[in-house]
Amino acid sequence: MHKAILAAVVATVGFSSAALAASHESLTVGVSWSNFQEERWKTDEAAIKSALDAAGADYVSADAQSSSAKQLSDVESLIAQGVDALIILAQDAQAIGPAIDAAFAEGIPVVGYDRLIEDDRAFYLTFDNVEVGRMQARAVLEAQPTGNYVMIKGSPTDPNADFLRGGQQEVLQEAIDAGDITIVDEAYTDQWLPANAQRNMEQILTAQDNNVDAVVASNDGTAGGAVAALTAQGMEGIPVSGQDGDHAALNRIAQGTQTVSVWKDARDLGQRAGEIALELAGGTEMSAIEGAEEWTSPAGTTLWAEFLEPVPVTADNLTVVVEAGWIDQEKLCQGVEGGPAPCN
Repeated sequence: MHKAILAAVVATVGFSSAALAASHESLTVGVSWSNFQEERWKTDEAAIKSALDAAGADYVSADAQSSSAKQLSDVESLIAQGVDALIILAQDAQAIGPAIDAAFAEGIPVVGYDRLIEDDRAFYLTFDNVEVGRMQARAVLEAQPTGNYVMIKGSPTDPNADFLRGGQQEVLQEAIDAGDITIVDEAYTDQWLPANAQRNMEQILTAQDNNVDAVVASNDGTAGGAVAALTAQGMEGIPVSGQDGDHAALNRIAQGTQTVSVWKDARDLGQRAGEIALELAGGTEMSAIEGAEEWTSPAGTTLWAEFLEPVPVTADNLTVVVEAGWIDQEKLCQGVEGGPAPCN
């Protein structure tokens, strides 16, 4: 597929014979992961690879291991390997700037993957994270319409943390104004690490003398940390939100210790990232990408983006992830006695 695209570009712009020869070589897409240790990124990677394999393109990657400094050197290394496009899951939205400069100095297009890169030269591909926040808050509010709420936020270096928090607030504001709920505390979770979320939750429970009725956690990792802290206090089962459809989180929903995981099918996101990277490498303008729209960030940067639709998964619709092949029934229902369909 990519060879046909390149051939069309060659015919249009009249590349030199040397460039024409190069156009018949396989494209290479480099992926810079912020922290590949998280469960979900392996699913994303498999989908990206699938899209590239279907086009005959090559895949190379690097794992920044939660270090913004390492991510900059990783991108430099990927550029040195001769990649034709980059997909970057930014560890730090601000610190990634020099990497974008380096890529564009070499004429290499960039896809900002799942996390915003505040640069109009990068194509932004993600799910609608404000809507994810709304979905999280709606599910928790439905389960617990009154009482004391705790907000366990994402990493302070990831713009998604504030997008999610904004969506959550939109839904909760009416109940706050009515005096039905009170946000008694909130905390960012450094690097999205479950251990940090657990520590934050433990400290909040101590400060509140365990007087907490619901937790709006911003992803499944932080939800897991919150649930661990609640369980240690005998408080498991109070409403807790998450996102990503992590297998452990879906099992917690089946067990009744997590209320919702907003499922962002990483297979769809990874597939689109691979396809878009190849199109950009082949010379397609960002504005010509199917599904692209002009979007202005909260900081005022207008860039081209595509937003995929998330799905909130609760005990009422757990079968959807099994039917989609996201998780098998045995893994979903491990340790569950009775419980919701398909575990009952």
